[in-house]
Amino acid sequence: MPSDRPSDEKARGPLWSEPGSLLEHVAVAVFGIDDANRICYWGPGAQELFGYHAAQALSQPGALLLPGPPGEGPDECTRMAERGRTLGYWRGRLHATHQDGTVFDCGFRVFPVTGVAGRSVVMALASRGDELDRVKTNLVFLDALFETCPIGLAMFDEELRYLHLNQALADMNGLPIEEHLGRRLAETMITSDGGEYERMLRAVVAEGRPVAGVRVGMRTRGHPDRDKVLSVSFFPLTQAVGTRQGVGGLLVDVTDREQAIVEATATRQRLALLDRASARIGTTLDVKVTAQELVEAAVPDFADAAVVELVEWMDESAAFDPALPVNTRRIASGTVLPAPATEVVSGLETVHYAPGSAIHRMLRTGRPICVPVNQEFMVRTVLNDARARLLADSDLDCLLLAPLIARGTVQGIAVFGRSAARPTFTEEDLSLAGELASRAALCLDNARLYSRERNIALTLQRALLPSTLVTGPHMDIAHRYLPGSRVTEVGGDWYDVIQLPGHRVAVVVGDVMGHGVSAAAAMGRLRIAAKALARHDQEPDELLTELDQCADEAGIELATCLYIRYDPTTGRTRIASAGHPPPLVLRPDGRTQLIDDVLGVPLGVGGCPFRTTEIELPDAATLVLYTDGLIEARGHDIDEGLNALRTELGRPADSLEDMADGILARLVPSSPSDDTVLLLARVHRMQR
Repeated sequence: MPSDRPSDEKARGPLWSEPGSLLEHVAVAVFGIDDANRICYWGPGAQELFGYHAAQALSQPGALLLPGPPGEGPDECTRMAERGRTLGYWRGRLHATHQDGTVFDCGFRVFPVTGVAGRSVVMALASRGDELDRVKTNLVFLDALFETCPIGLAMFDEELRYLHLNQALADMNGLPIEEHLGRRLAETMITSDGGEYERMLRAVVAEGRPVAGVRVGMRTRGHPDRDKVLSVSFFPLTQAVGTRQGVGGLLVDVTDREQAIVEATATRQRLALLDRASARIGTTLDVKVTAQELVEAAVPDFADAAVVELVEWMDESAAFDPALPVNTRRIASGTVLPAPATEVVSGLETVHYAPGSAIHRMLRTGRPICVPVNQEFMVRTVLNDARARLLADSDLDCLLLAPLIARGTVQGIAVFGRSAARPTFTEEDLSLAGELASRAALCLDNARLYSRERNIALTLQRALLPSTLVTGPHMDIAHRYLPGSRVTEVGGDWYDVIQLPGHRVAVVVGDVMGHGVSAAAAMGRLRIAAKALARHDQEPDELLTELDQCADEAGIELATCLYIRYDPTTGRTRIASAGHPPPLVLRPDGRTQLIDDVLGVPLGVGGCPFRTTEIELPDAATLVLYTDGLIEARGHDIDEGLNALRTELGRPADSLEDMADGILARLVPSSPSDDTVLLLARVHRMQR
């Protein structure tokens, strides 16, 4: 059969009739009436509606279809055509006659059509009246359903974007209808079911199987603090040509009937918040970072704003006295509210609370309390007039005050604030805040104790290391010591330069395994012992043997040491090592040499002899001594670190000091995990 489709069909796509609408079951007849009121056009729908084939109908009077009462003037078809010509458009209901003689109610729409030659034809569209009534009834019902139905109704596309919804659902979600359209379901709902609700809807799209009466606990973006339980039913929508498969839904708010589910949902929300907080709070041993982690865990899921303040006690062991003022230092803050709430939260690093304040009431009980932001709170607690005005103008409506207590000591206070747009804090919220504060307080106390321990160890370490090194005409020295930056940082790295008889010079670098005060103290013992033994002018291997015995007597289980003795009269350099990273020699011509044939075993192992090796250093050669913090890093091989150090030694530098700074800047990370010692010694031979 020849095709009458246009030649660009492939570009535009095939033309198909579109199923799926309410009108698809309504037969539409199309026919034309000429100036003589005879049938001049006859469509397939007309044959289906009236029963006549085209050959039977064409050129026949219109009265064939609409005869009208006999003897009463023009037939109904003639009058209908005349109305179309004079009015331009007419619609109405008439009784038509089928070929078999059956009379039926029929709806018509008629209008004139003028051709190129000026010949006029009245075109008529006709459908059975009962089918039109059914469609109208369905449309009226659907319109009334979306306008007045008290339950939520929605239509989604296959990506679960809102296509249509009623006002009841918009009110349920707390968002206008316009803010739903085009947005995905997940953008309006907050669930704690791990995505099960959305997966259920996607299964309706993919598999075409409806779900009915499923209970879902959730919150909405418009009401983020109101737990709801919805009874939801979803069904696939009929797919029409040019459209994609979608989902229809009915949602009923059954919160009042499902309070147990609401409470379970709220409990899951609180547990989820505690779980997230446990993972986020205390990731470092930095007090300020820990406090900010508490703020970020609470805002905005639990509160609109939060601050953390450390209490500055004169004596931490003294009991809290409500008759004395409380001074705090604000170290963390955050809010999702606009100014002036932002200024209230972020300002004032130092805060003073007079006796009788809400802070005193909270500290006296040792439990969280909730207070309204009212005049009494301003007068008794805020005190600062400018700050009180800002707080009064902010959106903050109520505050929850929680003490940060760990190991019987008040570390500080946490303040959580909510705006008037959110519900006030409940007893469950007070309990949750107590849990958050308790966990944060322990982390803060750990950070405080660590800081104290670290400061003691670092002070001891620096006190035991030489503040200045002995220099002379035969050796230039540049030295650096960098402590680590985490809990296991301050360790037992040490170094020294010792003048010996006969213009000779000894250079020593060591590392006691371990960290903290004990490692620093052990380092001090070994450094003093090594200096005393060196003055007896022993061979390097003999000195390490004596030092090994000292380590054993002092209970030092493991330590490394590198001892080098340089003679400027000959350039002879004697070296012995107790398990320490090998030294490098930077020769005047720029070549580097690794002295790795005297590694030895660490001090404290015992039972293994040490040995001495000898090399000759030319004038202006540079000895490079270091600890493992310079070349070792997690995920990198030691050889990589040594190669990187060789590369740095090859860079031109104006002085040893510049060379030392450059090496540390490029090889040591900003937050090193271990101590680092670097000692550069440039030798000068005596002129004979």
